[in-house]
Amino acid sequence: MTATISLVVQHAWLGGDELASDVQITIEDGRISRISTGETHGGGRRLAGVALPGLVNTHSHAFHRLLRGLTHDEGGDFWAWRSRMYEAATTLSPERYEEVAGAVFVEMALAGITTVGEFHYLHHQPDGTPYQDPNEMAHALIRASRRAGIRIGLLDACYLAGGLSGEPLDTSQLRFSDGSAENWLRRVDALRLSYTDDEDVTVGLAPHSVRAVPEGDLRHLAANVPDGSPIHIHLSEQPAENEATLSAHGVTPTGLLADIGLLGDQTTVVHATHVTEKDIATLARSDTGVCYCPTTERDLADGIGPTGAYRDAGLRIAVGSDSHAMIDLFEEMRGVELHERLRSGRRGTFTAPELAEIATANGARALGFDGGRLEAGAPADIIIVSKESPRSAGPGGDLGSVVFSATAADVTHVMVAGKWVVEGGHHPEWESVRTALG
Repeated sequence: MTATISLVVQHAWLGGDELASDVQITIEDGRISRISTGETHGGGRRLAGVALPGLVNTHSHAFHRLLRGLTHDEGGDFWAWRSRMYEAATTLSPERYEEVAGAVFVEMALAGITTVGEFHYLHHQPDGTPYQDPNEMAHALIRASRRAGIRIGLLDACYLAGGLSGEPLDTSQLRFSDGSAENWLRRVDALRLSYTDDEDVTVGLAPHSVRAVPEGDLRHLAANVPDGSPIHIHLSEQPAENEATLSAHGVTPTGLLADIGLLGDQTTVVHATHVTEKDIATLARSDTGVCYCPTTERDLADGIGPTGAYRDAGLRIAVGSDSHAMIDLFEEMRGVELHERLRSGRRGTFTAPELAEIATANGARALGFDGGRLEAGAPADIIIVSKESPRSAGPGGDLGSVVFSATAADVTHVMVAGKWVVEGGHHPEWESVRTALG
């Protein structure tokens, strides 16, 4: 029997700058079957606020949430922060990881995030010994996403070396490694087979970075990428990475990936903060996407990426909350524009619809999901944003009045695949999972 739901929302973003009013959304079997405006047919549940497609957090490391607010007083740079992050990684068992990720993913759901891209590299026991099921930590993350009620793009990371000169892994990195690209691909194939028919899970490949995966292993990966598999890789997050790559290979990290053949429409490079004009042109020619993480990049003093140049080159941009200095995709999407204002000294490089697409459809594409839009045939991943909060209240019936004023705290309702996950700002699992973050 077909399950039919009818919603009548005060406003909805159906494309363009303006918000449609009095919008009826009909949902059947988890997908939108019909949208009409200006009149209702047969009633339906009425909701005040603005309906948007579910937000997509394209880049997450769930356990980094344990470090929120704990790194500032020590000062230092990215590399100092990384050492503390590695210490946190050693404390996680599958059970503990599931608890922590469950709390983080519930926080995401409350923030209007209906899909997360989890860049996952905590594969094995702390000494590098595989669990009885070598994918137990990945299964723990997927169980956590189900508890939260959101979709997950599990981006399984390859991490084989401690630097571009092939330095061995230190003890805190041993659990990240499968020993070789062949072993890693074999394990990921088994993981992918476990979720082949699951519409809420995609499994992608994530060579961690050019400093953590030697050139020969990257070439092996390029020759063995499954058709349609998302590929995500950290790129030029730090100037030191660029300098080391130039020294070792005579090209930038982008140039190295281009030479190897790992760029293309299946690939998303993460951060790309310190790239050259030539790098940007190379990424654009290959139709590679970029995931920008504004709140993490400023929290870790990583720098301001050239988002305006990405746009001018025609690159698809998505966003992620990465280390979870905060979990607020409204802040991430407008951070794309606001960081560009700081860099360029001018406003208005990105329109409000472009920013909304960055936080929805572009992220869904990067993770291999069909989503990020409100139209017939799309998955019923829908959020409602209040226009009556102290932050969002005020004039304006256009999308910009939401994009540039709302926060995660203004999300009142969240639906994933036609099922309510958050209602009235309440997630039924929050009280039981929040203590995992303490």
